[in-house]
Amino acid sequence: MFIGIDHGTTAMRFSTGTEEFKISREEARDFSVSDLSRLCPLEEIEGIAVCYSMGDGISAISDIRKVQGRGVISREGAGKHIGGGTRVYDEIERSGLPAFVIPGLHRASPTDPRFKAYSHQASPEKIGILYEVAHDLGDDVVVCDTSSNTVTLLVTAGRITGAFDACIFAPGTRHGALDVDAIRRIDRGDSTANDAFLHAGVDYTVPPELRVETMAMFAAMECASMLLINPGARVALAGSMAPPIAPGVEALLAREVAVYDEWCAARGLARIARDVFSGATGILGLAVER
Repeated sequence: MFIGIDHGTTAMRFSTGTEEFKISREEARDFSVSDLSRLCPLEEIEGIAVCYSMGDGISAISDIRKVQGRGVISREGAGKHIGGGTRVYDEIERSGLPAFVIPGLHRASPTDPRFKAYSHQASPEKIGILYEVAHDLGDDVVVCDTSSNTVTLLVTAGRITGAFDACIFAPGTRHGALDVDAIRRIDRGDSTANDAFLHAGVDYTVPPELRVETMAMFAAMECASMLLINPGARVALAGSMAPPIAPGVEALLAREVAVYDEWCAARGLARIARDVFSGATGILGLAVER
């Protein structure tokens, strides 16, 4: 049995592709490896794909026992730090169970160099989403994952081309890019940059009646930007906001959009674990280092 572990913004999700469960990141601070028995007996686990934070300290899918510093440069930066993800990662590492760590996308990643105008493109769980969607829709896909934040990625001819990170373009419900007002608050000392990022989503910036259509507009704009590079790519939405914004995105793009649920990342990570432990040397253009 193979397990994917999604380190999401609000929850940790665990999946074998068929069986799954989730816990909040606060609850994850009490995680024990024995909790995986909710999916299958521990002795039946053949491999795990683990995500942690930004994943910017590694650029290849790597054996967890060869990864330094949990695969990140720093825990400081854009995001909410709770401790649940750290607990899950450390419990898996100490367990002795076979596991690989999934990298994020950043300047050391094998993506189109033009995307490296920005230091970071996407966190590791997005690779799971891409893998699941590409399995279903083919080797040319645009995937917009939208919930607390919004991240859009592109796969071209089976390889990851690049992505827009959560703090660059489209807002999510909670997080988003820093605009002029946010920069002024930071310069005045009224807010940290991270706090401004955590409060730049539509829940804080537009009236309730405009939130869904605002997210739909910006998500569609990110997808349209990716389609400039690969016009024939199919489009998919994932994340908790995918169902409500899908009609608006379809209307704006004038094309059909596939919709995936909150389990897409964990299921895709389980699929990655299965393929890596079956001998795959690369996943969507990312190398596997054993």
